[in-house]
Amino acid sequence: MTDTPAPRHIPDRLDKPLSSAIFSWEALLVAIAVLIFAVNSFASPYFLDPWSLSDLTFNFTEKGLIALAMALLIISGEIDLSVAAIVALASTMMGMAVQAGAGTPVLVAIGIAVGLGCGAFNGLLVTRLGLPSIVVTIGTMSLFRGIAFIILGDQAYKGYPESFAFFGQGYVWWVFSFELALFLVAALIYWFVLHRTSFGRRVFAIGNNPVACQFSGVRVDRIKFILFSLTGLMSGIASVLITSRLGSTRPSIAQGYELEAITMVVLGGVSILGGAGSIPGVVLAAFIMGLVTFGLGLLNVPGIVMSIFIGLLLIIVIALPIVWRRLREGRFA
Repeated sequence: MTDTPAPRHIPDRLDKPLSSAIFSWEALLVAIAVLIFAVNSFASPYFLDPWSLSDLTFNFTEKGLIALAMALLIISGEIDLSVAAIVALASTMMGMAVQAGAGTPVLVAIGIAVGLGCGAFNGLLVTRLGLPSIVVTIGTMSLFRGIAFIILGDQAYKGYPESFAFFGQGYVWWVFSFELALFLVAALIYWFVLHRTSFGRRVFAIGNNPVACQFSGVRVDRIKFILFSLTGLMSGIASVLITSRLGSTRPSIAQGYELEAITMVVLGGVSILGGAGSIPGVVLAAFIMGLVTFGLGLLNVPGIVMSIFIGLLLIIVIALPIVWRRLREGRFA
């Protein structure tokens, strides 16, 4: 008799791709988004108006752009709490330039360059000096915002060129805003980089075990520096959009953006401990955050209540996986 080989075990995610997709975190987010959309439709008669839905996108596109880069950074095991302060400083520099007579191309270049420079500065402090990213970015958060307050005080910069308003107020087609188009294109690029390139695989590997990556020849510090620079770059782009949309610069601009961006990332399924997450989840979380805040705004809910809700949501989405894991461990013990 000849021995028959034992059947090869196929992991569930390969054996049952359909069930894996149905019970994924992204599928849950889609269901939540549909539910919130339906509730908003019944709560306000103005919600389903095409222009209202277009206005909805302005609630999350700027923060969503930052969240895309933040997702890669958190997957790698780091974090940047200075993103909102980078937006404020970049906007202030653009305001100074417009007072000197700079045109739209120069203003856009300044906003992006300041954001990139601030992100690179954070990256240098973390990778070259070996400082914890949370400590570094808390410090630079105060530094960047403080510079903006020193320059502006209680004043505001205005007088931006008419052509500059397109970035934050323009539409590429009907109710389809430039901000939304830019967010979707950026999401596609970040999805490809994270999930379809060797660079993305290295980001996941660093988040799971940076020491092993270092001994395997992965240039951990270089990749983390790139990720901090990308986060600063996206903050600079967000500063161009929000300054264009508001038409003015104040030192308090974008206050609280760091909390909302991190909430989008964590709600999107990115592990706060690093090593896991997906760009589609972050995109869905951004839409959910936009639906919630816009719906609450239509109901005239005060801004402080929205801040309380976002804070509670962040705590819940961080604590939920930990509580679930402990319940499972207790069940199987």
